[in-house]
Amino acid sequence: MNATRVGIDLAKNVFSVHGVDAHDKVVLKKTVTRGKLLECFANLPPCVIGMEACSGAHHWARQLRGLGHDARIIAPRFVIPYRKSGKNDGNDAEAICEAVGRPAMRFVPVKSVEQQAVLCLHRIRSGVVAERTAQINQIRGLLAEFGLILPKGRYPAQHHLPDLLEDAGNGLPGLARRLLTDLYQRILQLNQHILAYDREIEALARHSSSAQRLMRLPGIGAVSATALVASIADPGQFGSGRQLAAWLGLVPRQYSTGGKTRLGRITKQGDKYLRMLLIHGTRAVLATLGDKQDRLSCWLRELIARRGYKRAAVALAAKNARVIWALLARGEDYRPSPAAVV
Repeated sequence: MNATRVGIDLAKNVFSVHGVDAHDKVVLKKTVTRGKLLECFANLPPCVIGMEACSGAHHWARQLRGLGHDARIIAPRFVIPYRKSGKNDGNDAEAICEAVGRPAMRFVPVKSVEQQAVLCLHRIRSGVVAERTAQINQIRGLLAEFGLILPKGRYPAQHHLPDLLEDAGNGLPGLARRLLTDLYQRILQLNQHILAYDREIEALARHSSSAQRLMRLPGIGAVSATALVASIADPGQFGSGRQLAAWLGLVPRQYSTGGKTRLGRITKQGDKYLRMLLIHGTRAVLATLGDKQDRLSCWLRELIARRGYKRAAVALAAKNARVIWALLARGEDYRPSPAAVV
């Protein structure tokens, strides 16, 4: 069997495999169980293997590369145009096999085990933060049913909640008071978990030279730096910093035709978690502008006056993305902008 290109439709237990030879003739078409997948490819000569980006894709790509194959991961939206008929496992595997052979196809870099471990920490921390927000909102809504209103913001709410729960004269029933106290204790536990995750991330950043370089940028902290280093497996896949900004969804959405250029809002493609970290970081920079006279601060103040606060935050995030690419791809150190010439 001389398969030169193979597509795998990944699943939990049963995988569909579709392979063609150098003349695009189908030479492999079968269904393989999870335990037999590596055994199936161990008996094949080295070939190009494509699979959709999904849960487990990076694991299988690493395993298949260990067998000598050229395993590549494709975003699902790039596979859809090559599916010729109805959606099923066999047609998906055939479409993946066709897509992986396109010369202009873009692939997802295969992440190492260490990179996925760091991203695991970020995903868990993000989930705990969301859970804490949900608990605070639940307490806020339940207290409103008794005419008790918490102040806006997480810190003011957590500060006033103990006094409110201990106030015996506010008319809160005993059952509700006990249940809401349990929720408050759960929030305190979540705070401790988040603090532990933050300390773990800071320790990872201290031991990563790439993260240390990124943290010199305005608006980039330990959380953003470690997430970026772990997510950008190969900076060389991007030809320029603008390509990285486009991958993060920080460039304008384009709908141009007939020689007329139309640019809209940002595309919001790519990893929304990384985009959120970058934009939140730039908001912190804008909040501390003051009367700084360096070139970046002067540019930001002018941009805020001309285009508004939120657009300035996104513009700085896109600028940071281009600088991040230069720091990671070229191994350079960040050079802050000098003071503006008056």
